[in-house]
Amino acid sequence: MTTAPQTAAPALPELDYTRTIDRLLVHRDALGEVFLTDLQPLGDEGYAAAAQLPRSHAYYGDHLLRPGHYDPLLILEACRQAALAGAHRFFGVPGDNKFILTHLTLHIDDPQLVFVGTSPFRLAMHVHIASRKERAGRVTGLDYELTLSSSGAAFATASVGLRFKDPGGYLTLRLNNRDGMALPSSAAYPSATPGAPVAPHLVGRANPDNVVLLDGVVVGESAQALLRIPARHASLFDHPQDHLPGMVIAEGARQLALFAALDIRGLSSSKTLLTALDVRFTRFGELEDDTVLSATVGEAGAAARPAQAPLDYTLGGVLTHPDEETRRPEDLRVQVEATQKGEALCSFAFTLTRIPA
Repeated sequence: MTTAPQTAAPALPELDYTRTIDRLLVHRDALGEVFLTDLQPLGDEGYAAAAQLPRSHAYYGDHLLRPGHYDPLLILEACRQAALAGAHRFFGVPGDNKFILTHLTLHIDDPQLVFVGTSPFRLAMHVHIASRKERAGRVTGLDYELTLSSSGAAFATASVGLRFKDPGGYLTLRLNNRDGMALPSSAAYPSATPGAPVAPHLVGRANPDNVVLLDGVVVGESAQALLRIPARHASLFDHPQDHLPGMVIAEGARQLALFAALDIRGLSSSKTLLTALDVRFTRFGELEDDTVLSATVGEAGAAARPAQAPLDYTLGGVLTHPDEETRRPEDLRVQVEATQKGEALCSFAFTLTRIPA
């Protein structure tokens, strides 16, 4: 596998890795699900953030990939936490506001730098505010661009889009989306979703509790599965939700991408790392409705970024994609769409990269 030359990280203040920040700033109930350790202002349009990534974790550490690498979704979760905490601390978003995710991207340019070593990973993030939405002097949305580094070397970029609603505005939005039906709670959701779970090794997992696909099938160059709602999962549902969290859908989409890559292209999950993710969210995912995940596998060496023109978000904002770039020959592109009742919830573009022994 070829890797890009190491790039020096942006200049950042000294960051603290000795303790995690207040869990309420990152909307987590469990202290063990908080990875952010520090926030430092950098001016009106940015700040620095630090996170420590654990070498062992019941969910993020359960992968068959050898040699071991930190889960890209763990890295993305650290970015999401940096975005949430920064909104509260630096932009005055009240603690009772609801945060709506509009888009996520992650592009790992140097996978060798996320190898699991002998000590926890110190992640440094330069967070730039690409755009800000305001109404009546109140911040109602932020789009973030992040440069990720460790030990002074930049290895990835990411972006996060958030919109903020006060409790009343959020309830109105959700009830309108649900034709007035009362909001459900994952706390009351059945512990098992009907269907046959996909075998863990087919999606790169060892623990069946971390599998979120049901009834997986492959036809030609595409694959399909239902999303299992793991309402009792300590990481994916850290606290009760009235909808499907974006990170839960992302996990299902990632698993279907691996499932399809193995069956269609013979790319083993034990040698495959997700190195790029690009997703836009257009609707809320409802807990009561079946979520269908559909994957289409491209050819090796395809570009990482989706070719379609930017789309307007139902939940606010537009994500503009940079020009497509040439990827490594061993890269495989997979597109995954999540739908409910035939309506699109979100669309993912993944790049999977073969990791040599």
